[in-house]
Formats: sequence, structure tokens, C-alpha cells
Amino acid sequence: MVWPPEPTSEFDWNNLGFAITEVAGHVETYYSRKEGKWTEPQWITDPYVKIHGLAPGMNYGQQCYEGLKAFRQKDGQIRIFRPEQNALRMQHSASFICLPEPPVDHFLKCVHLAVANNAAYVPPYGLGAGMYIRPLLFATGEQLGLNPPTDKYTLFVYVIPTGVYHGTHPIDALILDDFDRAAPQGTGSAKVGGNYAPVTHIEEFSTSGFIGMIHENKETGEPAKIVVPQSNSVINSVTVNSCIEIAKFFGWNVEYRPVHYDELSTFNEVVAAGTAAALVPIKSITQLSKDAKFEYLKEDEPGPMMKELVRVLKGVQQGNEPDTFGWCQLVSDPNATSNGH
Repeated sequence: MVWPPEPTSEFDWNNLGFAITEVAGHVETYYSRKEGKWTEPQWITDPYVKIHGLAPGMNYGQQCYEGLKAFRQKDGQIRIFRPEQNALRMQHSASFICLPEPPVDHFLKCVHLAVANNAAYVPPYGLGAGMYIRPLLFATGEQLGLNPPTDKYTLFVYVIPTGVYHGTHPIDALILDDFDRAAPQGTGSAKVGGNYAPVTHIEEFSTSGFIGMIHENKETGEPAKIVVPQSNSVINSVTVNSCIEIAKFFGWNVEYRPVHYDELSTFNEVVAAGTAAALVPIKSITQLSKDAKFEYLKEDEPGPMMKELVRVLKGVQQGNEPDTFGWCQLVSDPNATSNGH
């Protein structure tokens, strides 16, 4: 059999959204504190999970998750974008909520197996679509209370083929004075479910990374610059970090620091960044309490700096640009390898 398989004919690939679609299966691996180790990844075809109603993951928020993508590239192969960064971020999240931290190699093994066994569901090259990968770490043992810790934990890895989460058009943003996504000094830097449930009332942009951009000053020769907020209340964004590396590659200046409200008027472009949405141009930012509005785009088109970032970011992901950064991991035939990656 030729590897990788062609995309399945089950889907209308030209109209792929972000809805849940059934694939061949998912991966599960289990951890016991008594044993002190993770089991070999198990391939599960049933998408539903049977969990006791008193599991800490159900009652006390002992769960965290990740989001990353695999792409069918120009050469026909399937590659996963920077999965080791997601492995490290899951370890960080797990440390906040007393979950066992999956070793990086084990995380990668599970992710590669989930993608490889669902290779026919990776969208065709050239559509801009990808396979979204959702690792989920959950306290699945049954008990009342959190002391002593439960003895059973499960790492699930689900995948679904997806289009672009927000589409490609600029969106308007709103500053809310009476809502904080996460408490200062709290779990904002961890990708835990409790940080995301409240923001469904507004928009997922509030959980995305923020990048402010200042164009090159042709009169003074000062290079273009991107500004990325430094905060322990937001997650360490793989997409934002990738944009930082691309910006440095371009010779742009990069500033990683707190961003003050007064600076919003100094940016030529603003974008939201995340795995699901990639890069989304922000048309305007409004603060109703001050009757203030900062406009960045007059047309429904991204600005020039975002276009350059997207060209390289998506180009590397889809194999249209050389992977000079070493970001993409090749997915191998699961029947021809012993370790899954």
C-alpha cells in the first residue's frame, strides 16, 4: 500500500468547516501513580469515553488539553507542526493542576499514532485546510475529594479535519472592562478548560495571542517591529512564538513586554494568533467605556506585515516554503515503524 493514503472521498473537502466529523478512531494511554508509568498507546475506534461521574476531571477541573495541526504537504507527505512545543506546554499545564506530566517522547508517540491511523482524513494539499489534533489529559479515577490524588489518569488524542476557524476576513475586537479571562497569578498560562468556558459568551479571540505591528520607517531606516505582550495570564502560544522567529528571520525588531492601552494607537496592524485560527487580522479595537476606537484596516484585507508572516508560516506548514526552522515532523506509516514517529 502506498503511504500516505489519498484523502478519503467521504468529505466535501472544498467546504470543510470546523464541525466535528467522525474519523477512524483516537488514541488513549493510561497512567497509574502506583505503577509510576504510562501504558503503551491504545487505538480506540469508539469516540465516546466511559468515565465515572465522580472522576476529578469531571468535578474539580483536573483536565488540560492541547491544540496542534498536521498538514498534507506539497510533496504528498503528512507533517505535524511543532508538536514538541505542545508537549512542553501540556507539561506546564499539568503541573498547575496536579496531573502527571506526559514525557515529551510519549506525547509525540501518541500524537503521531493518532495522525497516522487517520491519515486518510488529512485534507488534500492546496486547500489551506489541515488536521486539528486535540490531546486531552484527564483525571479519570473515581473518588470524592482530591486528597489523596486519584490513581488513574488518561491521555486522549483525538483528530478532526478542519478548515479555518475564523475564516480569513478581518474582525472587530472589543475591550471589556468588566471581564477577565483569568485571574492574575492564576492559571491563565495553562491550557485548562476552566479558562475557556466563560469566553464562549464573547469570542475565542480573547484566548488568542496578540501581536502589534509597526511598519518600517523609510525616512529613518528603522526596521519593522512586532510587539508581543508579556504576561503570566496568557498561554505560551506556539503560533506567536513561530511568528517571532519569522520576524527575526526577516530582520524585524521584536519586543516581548507588557503592552499598555496607550500604545494601541501606535500600531499599524494588529493580529490575533492561535492554532485553530492561525493569524486573524484585527480591523479595529473598541473600548466602549472610553468611547474609544482604534482602526487598523480600511479594507477587508490583511496588512502587509501580516501577509508576510502568513506567507512563511503557512508556507512552512503546507510545504510551500523551505522548513529552515526545522519545525515540521514527518508522519510515518504506523505499520513500518515501531515507535510511531
